Amino acid sequence: MRRVLEHRVRYHEADAQGFLFNSRYLELADVAMTEFFRALGFPYGHLVSSGADPSVVKAGVEFRRPARFDEVLDIAVACTRVGQSSFDLAMVVSRAQDVVAEMLLTYVNVDARNATSRLLPDGVAQALRSDQSDNGGNGLEIHQ
Repeated sequence: MRRVLEHRVRYHEADAQGFLFNSRYLELADVAMTEFFRALGFPYGHLVSSGADPSVVKAGVEFRRPARFDEVLDIAVACTRVGQSSFDLAMVVSRAQDVVAEMLLTYVNVDARNATSRLLPDGVAQALRSDQSDNGGNGLEIHQ
């Protein structure tokens, strides 16, 4: 897994219990995906100009422990699957050594002009496969 993001929980992100509100995890996932591609050599503008425009089609979150206001979270990402036009990213949100949440997201590369799927560009697919290989061939084991 590749640590791609550090995030301090802000006051406005907390719910009535003082925990990071559940929908905020998907916001973190969106930022983490962008930073993951930057780490692979594809900053967002380069990603799009290469013909990749990934959209989330499936997202699963398992909440392990609450995250509270002002705590610092680390988000790590690994590619677990690469298809012709789609890929899966596993993400772990942690605080120090404690896993706060685990996420598994499926992305499809889309053609924004007509909202249809399209093949992943070769360079992007290669970078994803390389990350997948670096993670033992299947990335992170998500407990479901």
